[in-house]
Amino acid sequence: MLNKLDFVKEEIRSILGVEQKPKRIGALKYFFARIGQAVKLVFTEKEIILFALLQWVAIGLGYFLWVQMLNWIPDEVWRSAENSDSGSIADVVLLAWSFIIVGIVALPIGILNACIGAVHFLHRQGRPSTIATCLQIVLPRVWPLWVFSWTDSWITVWQILKRLPKKRGSGNSVLSETLYYAWKLGTIGVLPALLSGRGLIDAGKDSVLLVKNKIADTSLLRVGYSLICWVIGVSTYIGTIFFFIFFDNLVPDGEIYSTIYEFYFWAGVPILVSVGVILLFLRPIYTISSADIYADYLQEQNQPLFLPKPPSKTVSAIVAVFVLLAIIGAVVLYRDQLGITAMLAMPYTQENSPEMGSGNGVR
Repeated sequence: MLNKLDFVKEEIRSILGVEQKPKRIGALKYFFARIGQAVKLVFTEKEIILFALLQWVAIGLGYFLWVQMLNWIPDEVWRSAENSDSGSIADVVLLAWSFIIVGIVALPIGILNACIGAVHFLHRQGRPSTIATCLQIVLPRVWPLWVFSWTDSWITVWQILKRLPKKRGSGNSVLSETLYYAWKLGTIGVLPALLSGRGLIDAGKDSVLLVKNKIADTSLLRVGYSLICWVIGVSTYIGTIFFFIFFDNLVPDGEIYSTIYEFYFWAGVPILVSVGVILLFLRPIYTISSADIYADYLQEQNQPLFLPKPPSKTVSAIVAVFVLLAIIGAVVLYRDQLGITAMLAMPYTQENSPEMGSGNGVR
């Protein structure tokens, strides 16, 4: 289900074979030029701030849930990972846990981010924008929005993990970065297309057409946004180091193996501060601008911009997310009986195992 938009990357890669990425200075100028219009809309329609704040809360709660599993892994397992290039069942369990947590958080993120796009569309059409009106537009599209948000969030998280320093080896590959950029650029129009009533596959096709026809606008917006996020990411990495230097009593003294949970728990503070900066200031600009580019594209193609209300599948999506929450609850409460604690206690070995254990896991 999460690979329905895989074709987008290949389509955009063919475009990138001809088109070059825009210059960084030009991309930054383009992004900053978009700030005025977006900020004006934010102050006119203040519900955008609420939607952004709720996304921040969702990510914060998701991070807190994710980090709990690190506390369940015994020190001996972390210690055995130090001298091993192979994996442990703990890697697989932690990967599955991460995937589910990302899925849980992706639902409110998808809904709330789409609500920001809906505000722009309503404002552009001269219609009043309220929280209730935005939800009426967005909630009937909850399934495709959730699938897209889950896919996009997981690709983003996985790419961030790839960029982190490895125990052995260098950073991320050029091919991986190219595919990531192709995905992000190629899906720039998916959210506004979903809001206008398109299905998930059709939204992906529309997004590819948008990029092909508005390659300058879309690439400048994407590169400008990515550059600022990259600066924030590097600043977060450096800021986390100084955070622990300044608050040196947060992590107890002792071997690193016994303080991993405390480290990641408190590292969430500078991480969530940076996420807040992105969600409150940068992401609304990006979402509003991408919706604006999509609306301009439809106007150029003489296609009207509709905000339809198809049959709602909100109830089934809510049931699905409650099933995932039930799984999380069962893991937290009955991890011993389910054998999860035992699996997490299995040490790393020198034997070859699936690629998950090759140094990409959280260590």
